Order: sequence, then C-alpha cells, then structure tokens
Amino acid sequence: MAAFQMPEAALAQLKGFISLCQAQPQIIHRPELKFFKDYLESMGATLPAPAPEPKQDKTSSGEAKDEEKTAKEEPENEAEMSSEESDVELDMEGVIADNETEDTHEMGDPDKKEMTDDEMTKFDEARGQAMSIFSEGEWEQAIEKFTEAIKLNPNSAAMFAKRGACFLKMKRLKACIRDCTRAIELNPDNASAYKFRGRSHRLLGNFKDAASDLRTACKIDFDEQADEWLREVTPNAKKLEEHERKQDRKRAEKELKEKKERVRAAQEARKAAAEAAAAGDDDDDMGGMGGMGGLGGLFSDPELLAALSDPEVAKAFQDIQSNPANIMKYQGNPKIMALITKMASKMGGGGGMGGRPGMGGMGGMPGMGGMGMPGMGGMPGMGGMPGMGGMGGGASSGGAPPPPPASSTDDLD
Repeated sequence: MAAFQMPEAALAQLKGFISLCQAQPQIIHRPELKFFKDYLESMGATLPAPAPEPKQDKTSSGEAKDEEKTAKEEPENEAEMSSEESDVELDMEGVIADNETEDTHEMGDPDKKEMTDDEMTKFDEARGQAMSIFSEGEWEQAIEKFTEAIKLNPNSAAMFAKRGACFLKMKRLKACIRDCTRAIELNPDNASAYKFRGRSHRLLGNFKDAASDLRTACKIDFDEQADEWLREVTPNAKKLEEHERKQDRKRAEKELKEKKERVRAAQEARKAAAEAAAAGDDDDDMGGMGGMGGLGGLFSDPELLAALSDPEVAKAFQDIQSNPANIMKYQGNPKIMALITKMASKMGGGGGMGGRPGMGGMGGMPGMGGMGMPGMGGMPGMGGMPGMGGMGGGASSGGAPPPPPASSTDDLD
C-alpha cells in the first residue's frame, strides 16, 4: 500500500493553523474545533483552561496567551521593583527597630454599645486618673489606667489615642500604630491619632506613611510639633514618591511594548494563515488522490476531519488512494461511501454514478484517475479522465456490453 503523502499546500495550511493555535491557545475551545480538541485529549495532550469571559475586546488574538505570561512574571517584577526601591538613598538617621512581633494589648469589646450608669462613673474616674498619671510622665501606669477606661468604654477614640501616645513614648511603635488606627476608625477627625501614628511610622522608617499621616494631622488641626515632624520626613518621602512615579512610567512602557508584541505576533499568525489559504487555492487543480489537490478544503470541514479520524475510514481511504478501482470493495459500506461522496462534492466534481440501480449520484473527485470498470457509471472529474466505465450493458441491465475505447491513448487526453 502506498504511503500517505500530504502536499505542500495542505502542509502550509496546517502550519498556518498551528501558528494560530500558538498565538491564541484558547482557540482550541471553539465549538467548531471540538473534534480536534477531543482528538488531542484522547492522545493525552494537556490543553489550556478555557479563558473567562473577556471584560473588553482584546487587541489581538495573541493577547490571552501574553496576559498569562505577564501574570507569571509579575512576582519577579515586583521583587525587582522592591529591590530598586531599597537602592533609593534615604536619610535613615533616627530610625529604630521595634522588636515586638505581635502586640495583644487590651482593645475592649468592639460590640459594646452602651454603658450603664455605674460603668459611666467608673469610666470617668479611670480616665481622670489616667490623664493625671500621663501628665506626670508615668507611661506604664498611664497605660494601665487607659486600658481600664477602654475596657469600660471601648468606643472612646480619645482613650485609644492617648494610650497610643504612651506607647510612642515607650518606643512600642507597633502598639502605638494599632491604638491610633483604632482611634481613627472610631473618629476619622482625631488629629492626635494621625500625629502619633505618623511619628511611629517615621521612627520605623515608613516615610511615605509617616508623611501621609502627618499631613492629615496638620490639615485637621495644625500642630507645630506635627508640622516639624512632617518637615523632617518630607525629603525621604519625596524621594520615594518620585521613585514610584518612575516605576509607574517603566511599567507603562513595558505594558505598551508587550501590547505591540502581541499585535505583531497576531499579525504574523494571520499572515501565515492567509498565505496557507492562498497556497491551498492555487493547488485546487492538482490531480490524483495521491496529490490530494482538494485536501486544503478539508481542513475547514469538521465533518470530513472527524470521519477521517475513524481508523476504518482512514484505512479504506488509503486503500482507494493506492488503487481507485478498490472503491468497488466499499460499495456496501455506507460510512465510507458517504465520505467519498462528500469529498467528491467538496472537490467540485459533477456527474453521477449512473448505470446501477439504487446508487445515487456522486460528484467527481479530482485525481482519482480513470476507472474503466464495468458495472459503474462514469465518475466525471476523477483526475480529469474519462469515467469509470459504463454500466449500460451489464447483466443487471440486460443491455449490450459497452464499446471499447476509440484508441489506447484516450485515457491520457
């Protein structure tokens, strides 16, 4: 049996299709390519997951693939930007380390809404004592009294801000930030909470956060000390803000470059597919089943590709290719004859299989070669050669046998 040979035009179309798949992997999930997807899965291939519904039109067919690649590169880019940030020259004088890994000091019951009269009296006493001790600079004792007041009234922003100030004095910076953040949640206009939290951020080296908090504190209620702290932290904060703007510009340039690359890849894929299609059109007149001149059109017909994936059909197809007369062996196989009929119609042949009762018309198949066998009506288009012999005078029709060809060279005209 002759080996199956695919023409260059068909190969060009196949290469164009593969290029499109590489540029846009999600195309494999299109409904009309389900047969191809099923075949790949039956071979154990790993396919990309279906893409979610796009929120907007994609710039090109390769954008989904490049977005996935960009997502994988993001952690590395973030680490690179973080490293670059550490290279910014900052004045670290005055920065200290807070060795507290976790502060679990009392924050009161956040769900408590109202106090009883007795609790209100005790709260006023605890608050007064805490403020008195605070003024004396006894920070540890003041913290105990502020904590007592907070337990009685966990919705007092002032108590959290004051206790935060005590933590700041003791250089318990994370505890200060925690208390001040709670105070701001309870009262967004508490300037003291922003002031003390901003100072804690500055001592920890969080210059941008420090500048933001201190600016807010001065905006709500101008304070000379807060303003002094703000001027102290502003140079470092500006350096970091400028660095961020540069990183944003780099990120935007990188995204633009990747977008252009996606467009270029998609254009190349479309160009390859167009060239393959044009090559297939040029090859439509090729004769011979071995040449498969009309095969280019088969790649656009899912039914034909699905049929050819059947081992039985593929074997019969190769058998007929090696010897067109072997088509006689498959007349009783509707699956194979249906494929042959459809291929003949796709390849542009005409005429029919006349002569035998019950056999429908079958278009010509370019390249099959003439089959001068008695019993089958002519199949015009079989390689541009005369038909497969008439069945006009066979035993089944009762007529005289067909006359011989006019010359031995007629089949070559």
